[in-house]
Amino acid sequence: MVFLNSHDGTSAYQLRLGLFRVVCTNGLIVSRGAFPAYYVPHRGDVVDEVVAGALEVAERFGSLADQVEKMEARQLYKDEQIRFAERALALRFPSPADCGSQPSQLLTCRRTEDLGDDLWSTLNKVQENLLRGGLSRRSATGRLTHTRRITAIRQDVRLNSGLWDLAVDLLAA
Repeated sequence: MVFLNSHDGTSAYQLRLGLFRVVCTNGLIVSRGAFPAYYVPHRGDVVDEVVAGALEVAERFGSLADQVEKMEARQLYKDEQIRFAERALALRFPSPADCGSQPSQLLTCRRTEDLGDDLWSTLNKVQENLLRGGLSRRSATGRLTHTRRITAIRQDVRLNSGLWDLAVDLLAA
């Protein structure tokens, strides 16, 4: 369960489903489209509402596990993996001029646990490479640089949710 809160109390508490893989210490946050978030406004005594929200979100863990199993069973052809990586790059770099990286870089496996051509393995490889940074690319001026690691929580949640949506869309196809 992912618990999001603003630093100054201007937005509601947010409870969302997430997956944490011990093998890579990545936190994969599930999109709100696939599994709705639970919001609790910062008003009054919120403890009971947060606990109720946590219990409601926890009831969805079984459905989340089923979806992961379907992703593990869905084998992807190389062209499907490349299209997935292209769409993932577009999430991080909406302007093609800012990208400078190749989609195939996102499919590079950083650990043996992510070897495989199934949707789940592809999602994890792409997520790792997209968020951890370190991808070689050419800047707008042609200079060789590397992508930066995503450290902002808002950006992390946005990219993770978007990747989950891409995977769910591919699963449905």
